[in-house]
Amino acid sequence: MTSRLPSHYEVLGVPVTASPQEVKAAYRRAARVHHPDHGGDPAEFRRVTLAYEVLSDPKRREAYDHSYFMSSPQRETAGTPWSPGAGGTDDGGAQPPSSGHHGDNRRFFTERRTPGSRAQRNPAGEPAVYEPPYAAGMVPLVPQQTAARREHGEPRRRGVFGAAARIEREQRTAALIRRQILSEIPSARLVNGLHSPAGGAYVAHAVLAGYRLALVDSMLVPVGNYAWDGAHLLQGSRAAAPPLLANYVRMFQEAFPELNVQGFVLVQTPDASLHQPVIDVHRNVTGGIEPLNASKFVRELKFFLASGPQPNTVYVPALARLLTGLH
Repeated sequence: MTSRLPSHYEVLGVPVTASPQEVKAAYRRAARVHHPDHGGDPAEFRRVTLAYEVLSDPKRREAYDHSYFMSSPQRETAGTPWSPGAGGTDDGGAQPPSSGHHGDNRRFFTERRTPGSRAQRNPAGEPAVYEPPYAAGMVPLVPQQTAARREHGEPRRRGVFGAAARIEREQRTAALIRRQILSEIPSARLVNGLHSPAGGAYVAHAVLAGYRLALVDSMLVPVGNYAWDGAHLLQGSRAAAPPLLANYVRMFQEAFPELNVQGFVLVQTPDASLHQPVIDVHRNVTGGIEPLNASKFVRELKFFLASGPQPNTVYVPALARLLTGLH
């Protein structure tokens, strides 16, 4: 299990939507409890003070939120490290973070059978549960009504310079995820339009389910047959480079060590068919994030999210951090 440090919000016991007045009141309560002059723990008092210094300053708080709580983390070593409950990195952290998605073609989880066996239970299809559970008297990082929403943020809208194709593909990608993923995995949460952890760069979509996080970007190409050589999508003499998603995957993996983060690139065409375009993969292609047509994208994204530990869990701390990074 990968341990994590408490966020400034958790140290003060306030939600990520807390007003400056609520932050100040929480700091005063916590300072009274942990002040060394009152018999408190000096290390805990330093945590409380650091949290207040960041959250009471609008610019520092904004930078902290947009870095997904990484720009000024709690660094005190006293006490027991915080951990993500029963979740954590897949297989107890035995596998290193991946910069892309696994390119296997295993079928989705719904009805796996072996000769003479019954269909296995589909945990990802079960009703969503929250970690930590919502309970009377607790101050959650986000309200339960917010955590229960399947989709947050909006695909990028038309800007000063238009970019109609970009807007179209992001809206179509969100619609596909909404229709094919959110409808089948009750715990899945789609977040549209994120800041990258290292600055103001734009990340189109993220899908969180259990302790897995998928980053999704897309490209729009004409109908036809294509080949993937590990770096470019080829059609005859024309070559198109897919979105540069791998660096963002690494950044989010560092920011969310308790999650398994992978990237997916969806290739769309004006055709409504999920099987267009046809993409062949060159032999011996390794590494990189393979561009996928809608049919394969849906299949592999479902498998990734559903095959993780406790896939029917909404991990509230991770969702809260993602929501602070919205554009």
